[in-house]
This record gives sequence, C-alpha cells and structure tokens, in this order.
Amino acid sequence: MIWKTKNCQFDLSQHALIMGIINVTTDSFSDGGLFSDHSRAIAHGLAMTDAGATIIDVGGESTRPGAEPVSEPDEMARVLPVIRALASKTQAAISIDTMKPTVARAAIEAGATIVNDVTGLRQEAMREVVRSTGCGAIAMHMQGTPKDMQIAPHYEDVCAEIEKFFRQTLDACLASHIDPMCLAFDPGIGFGKTLAHNFSLLRNLGALRVADRPLVLGVSRKSFLGKALGSDALADRDWPTVALTAYGRAQGSNVVRVHDVAPNFQALRMMEALLAP
Repeated sequence: MIWKTKNCQFDLSQHALIMGIINVTTDSFSDGGLFSDHSRAIAHGLAMTDAGATIIDVGGESTRPGAEPVSEPDEMARVLPVIRALASKTQAAISIDTMKPTVARAAIEAGATIVNDVTGLRQEAMREVVRSTGCGAIAMHMQGTPKDMQIAPHYEDVCAEIEKFFRQTLDACLASHIDPMCLAFDPGIGFGKTLAHNFSLLRNLGALRVADRPLVLGVSRKSFLGKALGSDALADRDWPTVALTAYGRAQGSNVVRVHDVAPNFQALRMMEALLAP
C-alpha cells in the first residue's frame, strides 16, 4: 500500500505511521492555548518527530463540538509560521488540518505536503488544491459541522453509510483528476457520532476501506473515551488512546493521529511485531 504526498511516498504495507497533533489554537478541547505560541508549537513538533512521529499535523481552527469558525487570515497567521519552521527543521511530512482551500494552498506553499480535511474533500476548490499541487490528502467523514455535529447524530447503518461516503468521495476525486494514490480516508471518530457509532466503526475498520487506500484513525483524548470509562478527567484518556492505537492497527488502520507520540508509537510497533508472519 503506497500513499503519495507532494514530495515523497509512504509504503504502508508493513508499518503504520504516527501523525502527531499540534493545535495552534486557543480553544482546542485537549490543549487549547498550550501551543498557540509559535516557538512552543515548533519545539513541540520537533519533539514529536524525535518520539517517532512521521507526520506532524498542524491546525489553527478547533473542530471540537460547538467550536466557532476562525477567519482565513487568523488561521493562516496561526499555522503558516509553524509550518515554515518545521519544514525547514525536520524531515517529517507536514500536514495542514484545515477545511479552507485558501488556507490549504498557502500551507502547501509554506512547506506542508498533506491536506487533512475534516469536511471530506466535499468542496471542489479543495479538490483542485489537491490536484494542482499533487499533495497527499485525508478525507474525513463528519455528519454536520463542528458547531452542531453532536446535537443528535443519526445513522441507519453507520458503517455502511461511511463506506458509501468514502466511495462517493473517491469518485469525486477521480472526476477531479486527482491521483488516487494521494488519498487516505478517516471515518471521523467522534465527529457526528454517538458512543455506539464510534464503537461500531472501531470494530469494523477494515470493512470501511475503499480501493486499498490507507485508513487514518483519530481517537486521541476524545470525549467518547471518557464516556466509556465514566470519567470526565482529560488525563484519564491517554492510556485508552494507546489501547485503541494498538487495537486499531490490528483492525487495519494505517495512520494514527495522536497527541502523545511516544507511548502510541511503542504500542503501534508492538502490535506490528505480533501481527508479523
């Protein structure tokens, strides 16, 4: 399994990748404000690569439930200096976590090689950014918007509907002349899903795959972990995240998006040692 990005390609046939998260925001659910200072964000990105991250995902707009939108100028002011610095200081691939095509293009010009779009490449303008730059792209499923997605999520069959969405997204990308080898898909755990929906998706990750494209798994510190454990403490979500990193790899995930890189990297490699023939 090969995943192409703007200036490199990843062979995912044997090893999954860790994508480390940097929220250059003031209101992220997990670490809002902690890395809003550019120098701290850059240092954190470099530390994550040392801990085993192959991709650094930089975002300047919170997508937590109920989050308010951020303007394009504000989002670019947050992320572009961090992307430029990381691109010059590390060999890790840089991903831009954005739903805005203008921000995505500016981030690629600054050194990013992957677009992580929580709106699933639905916008023609975003697909054109991917096509024209040759960047890698992650299409995530989300029911609704960050502001309303958790009000009353409903599916007749959550796995079937998301697999269908992935197929439709693939068709739209092919019609836009995007190289399918540049695409990866994320079921969007926690984005317009109940606890039961999330568990169903986790149990059936392999059934969601389309056209042998990589599956991205993002469960790190999300609220459904606390609901499952009966705890409101954010600190209580770190080790459950590690458990799901290992479980997700066994179920077929190829890229794991996390806040705390080192223990998740170790869990990933341990699971792969067990899965090796």
